Amino acid sequence: MDSNPLLDFSDLPRFDAIRPEHVAPAVQALILEAGNALETVTGAEFPAHWKAIAACLDVATERLSRAWGAVSHLNSVADTPELRAAYNDMLPKVTEFWTRLGADERLYAKYKAMDPAALSAEQAQAHRNAMRGFILGGAELQGEAKERFAWLQERQAELGQKFSENALDATDSFAIHVRTDELAGVPDDVLAATAAAAAAEGKTGHKLTLKMPCYLPVMQFAHNGTVREKLYRAYVTRASDQAEGEAVRFDNTEIMGELLALRHEEAQLLGHRHYADVSLVPKMAESPEQVVKFLRDLATKARPFAERDLQDMREFAADALGLTDPQPWDWPYIGEKLKEARYAFSEQEVKPYFTAPKVLAGLFQIVETLFEVSIRPDRAPVWHDNVSFFRIERSAAAGPALVGRFYLDPAARTGKRGGAWMDDVRARWMRPDNQQLQTPVAHLVCNFAEGVEVDGVKRPALLTHDDVITLFHEFGHGLHHMLTQVNERDVSGISGVEWDAVELPSQFMENFCWEWDVLKHMTAHVDTGEPLPRALFDKMLAAKNFQSGLQTLRQVEFALFDMLLHSLPGPAATGEAIMAVLNQVRQEVAVMLPPAYSRTPNTFSHIFAGGYSAGYYSYKWAEVLSSDAYAAFEEAARREGRSSTLDATTGRRYREAILEAGGSRPAMESFKAFRGREPSIDALLRHQGMA
Repeated sequence: MDSNPLLDFSDLPRFDAIRPEHVAPAVQALILEAGNALETVTGAEFPAHWKAIAACLDVATERLSRAWGAVSHLNSVADTPELRAAYNDMLPKVTEFWTRLGADERLYAKYKAMDPAALSAEQAQAHRNAMRGFILGGAELQGEAKERFAWLQERQAELGQKFSENALDATDSFAIHVRTDELAGVPDDVLAATAAAAAAEGKTGHKLTLKMPCYLPVMQFAHNGTVREKLYRAYVTRASDQAEGEAVRFDNTEIMGELLALRHEEAQLLGHRHYADVSLVPKMAESPEQVVKFLRDLATKARPFAERDLQDMREFAADALGLTDPQPWDWPYIGEKLKEARYAFSEQEVKPYFTAPKVLAGLFQIVETLFEVSIRPDRAPVWHDNVSFFRIERSAAAGPALVGRFYLDPAARTGKRGGAWMDDVRARWMRPDNQQLQTPVAHLVCNFAEGVEVDGVKRPALLTHDDVITLFHEFGHGLHHMLTQVNERDVSGISGVEWDAVELPSQFMENFCWEWDVLKHMTAHVDTGEPLPRALFDKMLAAKNFQSGLQTLRQVEFALFDMLLHSLPGPAATGEAIMAVLNQVRQEVAVMLPPAYSRTPNTFSHIFAGGYSAGYYSYKWAEVLSSDAYAAFEEAARREGRSSTLDATTGRRYREAILEAGGSRPAMESFKAFRGREPSIDALLRHQGMA
């Protein structure tokens, strides 16, 4: 057992050594260990003291969390049939343990018996969260209701995992091969990558897939409408009964219906009207009604801008492209062509300046300037050759002090879940078992294109400006996790932060991607090394809010669908009922309607497999916070007559009030500590050109 890498907690996970056969023995041993710790601390003689319970139970559960976290992470970024089987075999057992822990009446009684006045401020906040967690975890249920609640948790975990697998498999299963002449207009780096993918299978021409680095540029740039239509139809019918051929076996419709039914039943057991009520208990928003009003107000403000965006595209399509009846697969192409015509630039023109190494160096320089840290390459076992590892340090009298470390996995590949995310490997914690400070470690995962080989020379990966924004976004999450100065694990970093405030630090970082004084240091043309020309940046900036009305309505559509779906008096347990809610929302807020065969809910992993159920509104909610927080940097620059918002003084205040505080106090308190007042929507509307 000692040779099992999942049981080695001496330092970082041994990702290069973890094999599917290690999963069951390690996880079973750690569940047993945590279960024994639970029995110990709930014994009649064990004191109801915070530190005593932490030194026994929290140490054991943290070991289980770290090991299972490593397995879950590999399942997301290096999926194989063997690993998937090992993960799915243990998932019910892990879920059962956490459900049992959260519903344990004896442990709940120990927490009730603690005197909050005897706890530190951090411990008191963690204690409040724990008490709320016990109630939401079913600790006050009895008998059959408690057993049913536990089964609901296991079944939901199983269904969420299956939803995620189907979405990945449906995406990976599709490919078409086309000739070079069918891809006229597509950027050279994308053509090189798709030709290489075809060649790897011994075929000529180009292999097109539904992975974002391929799908999006083809939709934006390919002149051939037939190719765009094929890709579009496959993309919007993924994991649904509308998929063609063999792909229909990945249909997620029944899974969504069952998940919604189980969530509704869970809410009823806990004494709530519906699942939206349950979801909002630990969030900033006070009720589903408040969220719906917020979203509808935002839609009302955005709609005139969206209608104008759509009218502009219709007129341009007819006048410049000869498209008098644009179809859904035409809109990305029309939008890109209109942007090129209106602002005299295209993503193709910008992309060669954003080489991945230069962007990363620029990002690090910004973080170092704003937050008074340094970022250095480091070494650790990794799961793929493309993964890098770094350390963040702060100057101290005794020399550089370690603040946190992170893995960066930027490239898309088969077997890797789509999208981008930050996840924690371990949290900052003053360990109660040895009184040593454990520093935080994070995963930062994206799905960018890889560098391609041209004439025998490997070129660096080229990022779109949207890719750059995504990288900054995820790094903002990482900073929230890694720069915390809180020593209580359950409220350090992102832990304990209200879900609708957790996007504040990530969205905040996106703003720097639009600052000339920032951007000029993180660009170098892939061939000439020249920085991005100021004239080209000015065109990008002029186009910044291009179609922001349409984009805002799209986000409102997703968020409103999610909230209304989870606020129904009974569950939408069929595909027809789910689509009826979505169609109702679209009739209310959308200005562009997709074809009847579109099934976007079937891959809406955020709400069916990603923890955002009745919480997708968080992105727009937190955007109000992040825009207002960034406005403080703009105000400081204006006061001091500077063009740059890179201000270490304001950065220090932001770091101390928001990043370092983590979840140790309510997010509104942290925001007010930084801004001196509650947030205003004005900055968001101004930043998006809708003031």
